[in-house]
Amino acid sequence: MALYNLIPFGNSSDLQEWALEARLLRWLTFLWMSVGLVVLFSASYPNADAEYGDGLYYVKRQVVSIFLGLIVFNFLVRSPLRYILGVARWLLLLLLMLIGVTLIPGLGTTVNGATRWLSLGIFPFQPSELIKPFLVLQSARLFGQWERLSWKIRGFWLLVFCAVLVGILLQPNLSTAALCGMTLWLIALAAGLPLSQLGGTAIGGFLLALLSISIKDYQRRRVMSFLNPWADPMQDGYQLVQSLMAVGSGGTWGAGFGLSQQKLFYLPIQNTDFIFAVFAEEFGFAGSLLLLLLLVTYATLALIVAMKARNIVHRLVAIGAMILLVGQSLLNIGVTTGVLPTTGLPLPLFSYGGNSMIASLLAAGLLVRVARESSEAEVVSIAHRRAEQGRKQRTRQQPQFPR
Repeated sequence: MALYNLIPFGNSSDLQEWALEARLLRWLTFLWMSVGLVVLFSASYPNADAEYGDGLYYVKRQVVSIFLGLIVFNFLVRSPLRYILGVARWLLLLLLMLIGVTLIPGLGTTVNGATRWLSLGIFPFQPSELIKPFLVLQSARLFGQWERLSWKIRGFWLLVFCAVLVGILLQPNLSTAALCGMTLWLIALAAGLPLSQLGGTAIGGFLLALLSISIKDYQRRRVMSFLNPWADPMQDGYQLVQSLMAVGSGGTWGAGFGLSQQKLFYLPIQNTDFIFAVFAEEFGFAGSLLLLLLLVTYATLALIVAMKARNIVHRLVAIGAMILLVGQSLLNIGVTTGVLPTTGLPLPLFSYGGNSMIASLLAAGLLVRVARESSEAEVVSIAHRRAEQGRKQRTRQQPQFPR
């Protein structure tokens, strides 16, 4: 593969050969990401100016993350999926090890009471965020070949998945652990695993989440404040109350780009987990509806790609990537609007954060790659059939000499 193919928005001479779904998903990803960068500029400018004296501080760092993420995105869409699946397990194990490193006192970086990062110079590395696409790849490979694998291999990878979930829970990061657990469960469901096994797993996951909420006081307070945020609007319910005020202030058409009032030091973490509240305030119900329409379109295309995929592993990769992008987006919007308990899930391709942006572009790249291979498989199949027919015809035309 030529190096210039990795340059973001570089060579596009072969795009016409891609499947229609692949091209549409590529451009929808770029549209989603571009809108997110514009919204991040508005949401982060006041805080960046107050904290760093540079209103573009967060936007500049996000642009660097987008550039790096697009390099990986272009690499994935131009690499055979069988090679990517081959290395995914090793990267999954490496990232699991790094999650364990964050739990070692003195090595992990603690922010807001959670130790989820490793400090690599100016770039904070978050293994629990980057592990998500590789979890999709390896679970698709495992559950897609479930009947052909021995119990030894099944058991090993199920223990690895459990170790990932427990490691993320111990950071603590209940929201990411819950998202990873749901993603694994839904991929297994799509693969056709027995409902008896899936039901037991779902009950076990629920009990594990309940145990975490019982042990962690702040998680328990979040759930209680979600039920009635107005009971304590200045403490536990403050974040959700300010978010609801922002969403409600948007009205039908919004206050206008850059004119959000809640982002002016009222709404906490408005450039990450609650960026949708700023978007809803500035663009209103109409803008929020357009964003939901984009998500529905993206999910529809992803499902079409999954249904067209002849290889079940590829189908499961497409479903998993869709869950990471669209499913996580819906969870974030649900939290912002008070439908779900307050969690720390970013809005993919919107929220500030290099790890989240790169992980989201990884998932999008996998989805586009599945779309490309599904189309190319059909083309190769027809060409192969014609070549085979031509070979048989030439064989019949050749004179037969007795031995």
